[in-house]
Amino acid sequence: MLAFPAYAHKMVPSHPVLKQSHVSGILKTELELFNKRKDVEYYELGVFDADWNPIPFVSAYRVAHVRYLGHLKFDVYIRQDDKDRAEYVCSQSKLRGDSTGTLLASRICSRFQR
Repeated sequence: MLAFPAYAHKMVPSHPVLKQSHVSGILKTELELFNKRKDVEYYELGVFDADWNPIPFVSAYRVAHVRYLGHLKFDVYIRQDDKDRAEYVCSQSKLRGDSTGTLLASRICSRFQR
């Protein structure tokens, strides 16, 4: 049996709280992404319902650039009307087409606190 080290990224908090933003009808949560992968520098963000259907959201990033061992703090905004449908906020590593290393993508999801 072969063993390989598992390298991934981390997103905190694991159960983000949606709070009222400065705009009426819009909720906001604050997250932080930490990159522990040498072979990946870009992460795609998304918000999903319980069946993994995408939910519209706004953030400063759709695809975030985070260097190896780097941190990125960011906000995610959703409509008040989507609060009960929004289940997860996720980040997924984006692999380069010319990568000579691993081709294993990692997805980390945080579940919204109810």
